[in-house]
Amino acid sequence: MNRIRLEVLRDGQAVTVIEPDGDVVRIGRSTAVELRLDEPSISPLHARVVLRDGPAVIEDLASGRSTAIRRGPERIPVNETSGPVPLEPGDVIELGGEGDAKAVQIRVHGETELDEPRVFEMRPIAELPGGDRAPRGGDTVLRTLCELQRRIGAADDLTGVLTAVVDAALVLVPRATHASLMLRDEGAANDGGFVPVLTRVRGPSGGSVAPDSPVRVARSVYRKVVRERAAVLAADAPSGELSSESLLGASIRSTIGVPLWQRDAIIGVLQLDNRAAPGMFQSADVDVLAVLAEGASLAVANARLIQRLELTEEQLERENRFLKGRERLRRGTAEIVGQSPAFLALLGQIGKVADTRASVLIEGETGSGKELVADALHYRSRRRDRLFVAQNCAALPETLLESELFGHKRGAFTGATEERKGLFELADGGTLFLDEVTETPLALQAKLLRVLQEGEVRPVGATQPKYVDVRIVAATNRSLEEEVARGRFREDLYYRLKVFPLRVPPLRERREDVPALSTHFLSRYSAELGKPVAGFSQTAMDLLCAHEWPGNVRQLMNEIQRVAIQAEPGAFVTPELLSPNIRKAESALATAGVSREQGTLREAMDQVERHLVSEALRVHGNNKTSAAKALGITREGLHKKLKQLGLG
Repeated sequence: MNRIRLEVLRDGQAVTVIEPDGDVVRIGRSTAVELRLDEPSISPLHARVVLRDGPAVIEDLASGRSTAIRRGPERIPVNETSGPVPLEPGDVIELGGEGDAKAVQIRVHGETELDEPRVFEMRPIAELPGGDRAPRGGDTVLRTLCELQRRIGAADDLTGVLTAVVDAALVLVPRATHASLMLRDEGAANDGGFVPVLTRVRGPSGGSVAPDSPVRVARSVYRKVVRERAAVLAADAPSGELSSESLLGASIRSTIGVPLWQRDAIIGVLQLDNRAAPGMFQSADVDVLAVLAEGASLAVANARLIQRLELTEEQLERENRFLKGRERLRRGTAEIVGQSPAFLALLGQIGKVADTRASVLIEGETGSGKELVADALHYRSRRRDRLFVAQNCAALPETLLESELFGHKRGAFTGATEERKGLFELADGGTLFLDEVTETPLALQAKLLRVLQEGEVRPVGATQPKYVDVRIVAATNRSLEEEVARGRFREDLYYRLKVFPLRVPPLRERREDVPALSTHFLSRYSAELGKPVAGFSQTAMDLLCAHEWPGNVRQLMNEIQRVAIQAEPGAFVTPELLSPNIRKAESALATAGVSREQGTLREAMDQVERHLVSEALRVHGNNKTSAAKALGITREGLHKKLKQLGLG
């Protein structure tokens, strides 16, 4: 019983009738309540009836007076102990009545008991004029209808469509004084969820205008339209059966309700009232409004759909901007740290190729920062406002990698329960980064070549290709030339990818960047942990600079994260906090007597390296293979180091 009618009784007769428009009816002597009672036994704010989901309930508002429900012979108290009590049709609410005073009685009627309008005519939706059936009238009416439908179709938003519909109704039915439109609340679970959204009235000049004050709408009429799924013509509202408060309060003499529908669902009700004289509307008025409603139904449904799509698009755009902004902060150009000559040369190359369409192949050792370079290429290009998408080709087996990159149709393989877009489609207009591209299977390499040559993507299970504009940036820690020579990589794809190669130098070739990188990572992890760290001691920094860093920047980053966790708040990072393999050079630094005041950092590091290499060769009897193994480098690396240090 979501809708009720309340009748205030005196000597068993109804003296006041109210059919609530809202969800709450407050009862009392105050002028601010919805149902005012002047009896002295009633408190200013005595009780309230709440009509929300589920049955209507009554609750006492700490009135200090009596509140009860009379249900047949049973009397049910309503107070703080009982809390809200559900109401049933036929209940009589009793308020006050202490001592000799009589209680005020209010009878409750459920929706099924409400007085129905005096219906003169009712036609099911299937029998309404429309399509090939014209309304009764003539060519003038048809011309007017065509013009009004064009106006409705020309409206560019939902508000414009609704206004055009109600204005058209007032034009087609000259005897109407009010036109209202109720739309179904899409959040409601049943047909009762209709809300008035727009009312227009006939102005002094005869045209349609907005009302000067709120206009009450007769709920009983549009409820009947929805319940019966039919157009309703009712007249002489103030007499007989049309005595409900919603009609009496609105002074409605005659009314027409016509449904708006989409497929089998009623999405709204167009209601016209005459509040001037009784018995004014005719069957021809129902006909012409029904024809109007057929076109208006489609226009309203489309306008609401467009509104939802625009809201969804706006929300997605906001989310996209937020995620891109967060991604830039997390991994954008602010994290490109380094001032060494080798790294500055790399940044110069990035600047030259960033704003071109050329495919870029990034070569470098594991952990050297290849994805960060790809990220910089994207955010320094005109594609920065579109997506940057990364995929490690070694992380997925061939079948899953193909689906991930190219997408698939529903039913293309076992488990493909729905269609899915691939990364190429998601990155359309942006950049796709393929890390470890040498791990791509040969069969899949042919499809990659097709994308690079033609911009053509064919999802798994699809018969028609799709075309995308994606810049491909690939990366590898292997030699692509060797992979081609061994038959593990297509030569034609190799030439397509290596249009503009970029080599990321390993960290050992840009030791000058170790202090800046270490300070940067320490600041980041200190902030994440909420624990300030003062910085690095000179000896700790010297040890970091002396290390070979076979794992490159990633290894350094992990080392600094571990140090930040161990360090005491406000303290400096000292050598004992470093990993044992980093501290191996500590004795060598002491033996060599190196300090930061003795020449440049490069000279100091060369001196330390010269000492370490010489000691390794001495300990291993000048066996270069054993010395290289002890130093943690390859035999070729040792030869290169000897030549670099002037020992070879």
